Amino acid sequence: MQVIETLAEGLKREIKVVIPAKDMEAQMNERLEDAKGRVRINGFRPGKVPFAHLKKMYGKSIMAELVNEIIRDRPSAILSERGEKSATQPEIVMTEDQAEAEKILAAEADFEFTLSYEVIPAITLKDASGIAVTREVVEVDASEVDEQILKIAESARTYETKKGKAADGDRVTIDYLGKVDGEAFDGGKDEDAELVIGSNRFIPGFEEQLIGLKAGDEKVITVTFPADYPAENLAGKEATFDINVKEVAAAADVEINDDLAKKLGLESADKLREIVRGQIESQYGSVTRQKVKRQILDQLDEMYKFDSPERLVDAEFENIWRQINTDLQQSGKTFADEDTTEEAAREEYRKLAERRVRLGLVLSEIGEKAGVQVTDEEMQQSLYQQLRQFPGQEKQILEYFQKTPGAAASLRAPIFEEKVVDHLLSEIKVTDKAVSKDELMAEDEEGSEKETKKAAPKKKAAAKAEAADGEEAAPKKKAAAKKKAAEGDAE
Repeated sequence: MQVIETLAEGLKREIKVVIPAKDMEAQMNERLEDAKGRVRINGFRPGKVPFAHLKKMYGKSIMAELVNEIIRDRPSAILSERGEKSATQPEIVMTEDQAEAEKILAAEADFEFTLSYEVIPAITLKDASGIAVTREVVEVDASEVDEQILKIAESARTYETKKGKAADGDRVTIDYLGKVDGEAFDGGKDEDAELVIGSNRFIPGFEEQLIGLKAGDEKVITVTFPADYPAENLAGKEATFDINVKEVAAAADVEINDDLAKKLGLESADKLREIVRGQIESQYGSVTRQKVKRQILDQLDEMYKFDSPERLVDAEFENIWRQINTDLQQSGKTFADEDTTEEAAREEYRKLAERRVRLGLVLSEIGEKAGVQVTDEEMQQSLYQQLRQFPGQEKQILEYFQKTPGAAASLRAPIFEEKVVDHLLSEIKVTDKAVSKDELMAEDEEGSEKETKKAAPKKKAAAKAEAADGEEAAPKKKAAAKKKAAEGDAE
C-alpha cells in the first residue's frame, strides 16, 4: 500500500492511497481458500470446488467486502501512523466510473482513493497558574428567603367570603358572556369562573372593571383584545362582556409557620426555609459559576492564538446563524432593527464561532492532559435529564441516542467541559468577593461582548438579559393566554 501526501497547506491535508491490484487479489485469494472448505455448491463435493469456479462465483463480492473494510478501517490507521488527529470525519473520494470500478473488483486495476481532512493543531499547554478570577458571592439573608416563601405561599392562599365590594387582591366568582359586534364568540362564555383581581390572568382592562362590584351585581364591561392575541379572530377587536358577580372573597393573611409548611408538603417552617434558601443559593451559584467561567475563557482566549479547522468553524457558525435567524423570524425583526447589517452580523458571528472552536480545542487538550474522564453514571444522569424534558417521548429519545452517531458526544461534551473548568479552578487564583444580589445579577456588558460577540451587543445583550431574568417567574398571563386560546377561551 502506498500512502502519498498530495496536500499539506495549513491544517488541510490530502492523502492519496494506492493498493496494488496484486495485493487486493492476494487478499481475495486468501479468503477464497478459507471459504473453499465451507461452501456448498451443487455438483461438487465439500472442499472439492475448483478454485477458478469459486473465484468466478464469489470473487467480486469478496473484493467488494475488502473495499468496504479498507474504506472503514484504513483512514484511522493512516492518521494514527502519521500522528495526526482529524478535526472531522475525513472525506473519502474514490472512482465513480463504473468501468474502472469493475476492473478493481476483478483485480485488474489498483484500488485508489483520497482522504481529505483538517488536522487538529498541536497545542502546547501553558501554565494556568497565571489565570486569576474573581468569584462573586451573595449572602442570602432571611428576609429574601421569607419573601420567596410568601410568593410560593400564594398558591396555597385561602379566601373567605365577604359582603363588601370587590377590591384589588380579592377573588371574585363570576359568570360571563363575551361578544364581538354584538355576537357571542366561541370560548367567550364561562360559569363560576374564579378570578383574583390583579393577577392579570384575563385580557388587559378586564379585571380593573370588576373593582367595586359585589355579589349579585351585573355589569357590561368593554375591553380590547391585544393586537398580538393568539386567537387571530379576536386579535385587536373590541369586545363586551356581560358579567354576573356570584361571590366576592377576601384573601386570608399568609403567615410563615408550620401550618403553611404542611400545606406545601413539608414538616415544618424551618424545613421550608432550608429548602428555599438552598434553591436561592443554587440560583445565585449558577450565575456566579457562569461569570467565573467567562473570566477563565476570556483569559484562555488571550493565551492561545492559533488557526482553527475551517470545517469545525463552518459547522459551529451554521448552528449559530440558524439560531439567530430563527430568533429574528420569531420576533419579527430584521438585522436593521438590531442596528446592524447581515454582512456585519455574519462577520461577528463568524468570529464567535472561531472563538468557540478554538477554546473547545484548548479545553479538550487541558482535559486530556489532566486525565479528566466522564463516567458512565454522569452520562446516564445527563440522558435522564434529557428524557425528563420530553415526557411521553422517552422511547424515541432513547432510540435517537442509541442509533445516531455522535449523539452521545452531545451529552458528554458539556459534562467534560464543566469538569475541565473544575480542574482549572483548582490550579488558578480565585478571589472571593462579597456582592449584593443586584451586583451579581447585573449584566457585565464588557464581558458579555467578549463572550457573545454579538452584532449589536448592547441592545441584544440587554434584551436577552431581560428575557432570561423574567423566565423563572414567567408571567402566567402569557402561558394562560396560549392555553386558553387553544381551548377557545376568551381569557
